[in-house]
Amino acid sequence: MCGVTTAPVGLAALDKQLHPRFLTLSERERIHDLRASGHSLRAIGRALGRSASTIMRELDANSGSEDYRPYAAHRAAAARRLRPKDRKLLRQGRLRRFVQDGLRRRWSPEQICHALLKEHPDDQSMRVSVETIYQALYFQARGGLKREVQAAVRTGRTRRKPRRDPDRRTPRFTDPMLMISDRPADIEDRAVPGHWEGDLIIGASSRSAIATLVERTTRYTMLVHLPGGAHDAETVRDGLVRTVQTLPAHLRGSLTWDQGSEMARHKQFSTATGMPVYFCDPASPWQRGTNENTNGLLRQYFPKGTDLSIHSPEDLEHVAQELNGRPRKTLDWDTPAERLRDLLTT
Repeated sequence: MCGVTTAPVGLAALDKQLHPRFLTLSERERIHDLRASGHSLRAIGRALGRSASTIMRELDANSGSEDYRPYAAHRAAAARRLRPKDRKLLRQGRLRRFVQDGLRRRWSPEQICHALLKEHPDDQSMRVSVETIYQALYFQARGGLKREVQAAVRTGRTRRKPRRDPDRRTPRFTDPMLMISDRPADIEDRAVPGHWEGDLIIGASSRSAIATLVERTTRYTMLVHLPGGAHDAETVRDGLVRTVQTLPAHLRGSLTWDQGSEMARHKQFSTATGMPVYFCDPASPWQRGTNENTNGLLRQYFPKGTDLSIHSPEDLEHVAQELNGRPRKTLDWDTPAERLRDLLTT
């Protein structure tokens, strides 16, 4: 069964940690004391957070001809308990290969879990929980997936440096800006495809950059190669125009960006593409949340503090294809590529 998780341990796994599957010694002691005090099975179950049937099975299995003795019951239960089976991902086979392939493609454990359901709907042998994959990543050093952990575990979202008081800022650009507050409602609620969010990923010492574009409805990502990593306004304008012009007209709706100096030529971009540019408020990265999240994922491929100018257009295309091939929770586990394909074929 696939659990839903946004962290290395999901809610279901946390609940199991707080409420173990098997009765503990302290629980057996409480059963003894409450039973001796005349409490009913239901009352004992409520006190322990267990079902009455669990208490009944415990008493039937461990009382015998004598009164219930918690320490003897605990030893007997441990002796009867089946030894654990080998963990699924320690065994060679299709399931392990599928998980390893997903990790190499930088899919999260939850994405792998749902991809298994989608690609093998009738094969119960191709099932693994999110928690099992995390256990394999973090704890199975011998014969498990420890080697893949560095590539599979994602870094946290980057924090932006504090900026000056917005009220004391001077106008950023000569050409008037369209602010995000002017953006139509159909863009805001993602009802109409073709509206994009953009930003730069900056390399070491701010000497190189890659421009990123993410479509708000499908989460489809395009990476813009900037020759030599230059990210002045003219280079960024030319790179964005060149990339956007590869799109069909109905997918050229608008672009939302922050107030970085690289967009000083936004008016010329709009003239060349027919796409208005809406600017976020200062120090408000959540107003481009889709792009911010995508840039966090891209840091798996382009780590902070590295030279981004070494990546060719072909390299960027390969990374974009990998990212667009990931199943997304927000898309009901479709991929951005599948959603874009549907838009292009309908």
